[in-house]
Amino acid sequence: MSNKLFAEGRWQEAIASYKKLIELQQVSADIYFNLSQCYRNLSLLDDYFQILQQGIQFYPTDARLHFTLIIDLRRYGRIQEAIVSTDKACQFLPDDYTFQILKYLTVPSIYNTQEEIKLYRQRFTKGLQDLIEQTSLNTLAEKQSALAGIGRLTNFYLSYQAQNDIDLQRQYGKLVHEIMAANFPQCVESLSMPKLQPNQKIRVGYVSYYLHSYSGTLWLTGWLKYCDRQNFEIYCYYIGNEPDAVTDKFQEYSDFFYHIPCNLSAVCEQIITDKLHILVYPEIGMNPQTMQMAGLRLAPVQCVAWGHPVTTGLPTIDYFLSSELMEPENAQEHYSEKLIRLPNIGVSYPKPYIPPVVKNRSDFGLSDDAVLYLCCQAPFKYLPQYDFIFAEIARRVPQAKFVFLRGTLLQERLKRVFAAVDLNSENYCIHLNIPERLDYLMINLLSDIYLDTFTWSGGNTSLEAIACNLPIVTCPGEFMRGRHSDSFLKMLGVTDTIAQNEIEYIEIAVKLAQDPAWRREISERISQSHDRLFDDQACVAGLEAFYKQVVELSLSS
Repeated sequence: MSNKLFAEGRWQEAIASYKKLIELQQVSADIYFNLSQCYRNLSLLDDYFQILQQGIQFYPTDARLHFTLIIDLRRYGRIQEAIVSTDKACQFLPDDYTFQILKYLTVPSIYNTQEEIKLYRQRFTKGLQDLIEQTSLNTLAEKQSALAGIGRLTNFYLSYQAQNDIDLQRQYGKLVHEIMAANFPQCVESLSMPKLQPNQKIRVGYVSYYLHSYSGTLWLTGWLKYCDRQNFEIYCYYIGNEPDAVTDKFQEYSDFFYHIPCNLSAVCEQIITDKLHILVYPEIGMNPQTMQMAGLRLAPVQCVAWGHPVTTGLPTIDYFLSSELMEPENAQEHYSEKLIRLPNIGVSYPKPYIPPVVKNRSDFGLSDDAVLYLCCQAPFKYLPQYDFIFAEIARRVPQAKFVFLRGTLLQERLKRVFAAVDLNSENYCIHLNIPERLDYLMINLLSDIYLDTFTWSGGNTSLEAIACNLPIVTCPGEFMRGRHSDSFLKMLGVTDTIAQNEIEYIEIAVKLAQDPAWRREISERISQSHDRLFDDQACVAGLEAFYKQVVELSLSS
């Protein structure tokens, strides 16, 4: 009965049923895990963590309980508890490589201070050296444990420290490659470029866990839609398992489409069988299985695009497909791959469908007379050294309301910076949970100004804000990942709201609030320029010119 209630999503009833089983001592690790998920689905986080810890007391060698606890403690900003829990997991499961990775490479999802960023980066740097030194791949058990470990985790959060990650990524990429080579020795040798017979097409493959409605790959539909079918044959490999309407688009635009979820060997064999000229990963670094595959040599030329805009460090990835508008002059210094600057923003992003305004501010508890600043990025994009900007805007715009859409993780930090200028953050900051897509778009349409994040700019979110004609305040960063919105606005030809520093950012954000006529003018100019930005085909022509060049170069060498 308990499991039936759980499967039906009847969380409260399932909790009562599971607790009864625990009282009767009719327990298993599954019961503790399922009970914890009921609490999580009801956002009862203290109960959630407590029941996981209780389950670990009774089932100390259950890896799933340990892993879930550690990952979510970090996700919810409880980093010290996560580290303590990782040490405990290593004691109970000393041969499980997953917990070795977590022990040495765990960094916070969000930071309380700038000094904390420095300390955790030092901890990661030392931990990576220790992990590499202690990794043994001599026995079958060690190889398989290491393979499983890198199949559960990536070093995703490292890149949110706003530093040049190339050296650390190279070290981690080399480790991943060595683990993959130990497990798949037949898939690491260089491959010769298949010869092109007259009238034969270049075979290009795209592999991703996210060939569905997902911000990191949505733009890829444009590359496929506008592909030169006379010269290219498209292969798509979908290794995730959440097919939707966007998946249908990928299938429609492919000559060959394979859906092979949760089977690393099978998808690798299929790619090798297809004898591709070029294999492209839309992102590497977000999904562990993709990282594993990218550590192998499955095609003569292997590329990564900016679905996750950070160098991979992998010796098996040859090119990074980026954007001429996003990259600074010294950009090659940030990449282990050879950097390719494609025209414009480098991707052909489909213009989003924006519905008519069918709700009003009161539907979301928002005031009609407020100046709404939309702050819709994930919490880990907000670094503490920039929190003062919100308080300074609020000091100068008394009717300001900052709408955060990812929960309350930033609440304590914001309280401190607002208190520093004698303001109460609760009068200015609104923390909502991620709404359904229609409501998310409604909030964009009802907001006045979009505040971009420093060091890691909005990508999908900025493009959707532009589709809603929402003025964007942005400040380009040192790395490509901090220059997305800057490039979008330059492509639109609407550059008035691009700041060069924090002070100018504040000035622009305040002026947009105090000068509604200027704000409307910016919005109107954005609206008139959509066609410059969306469904860009120049970048596709540039991409395909690169494909032809690299194949010809390989065949002639």
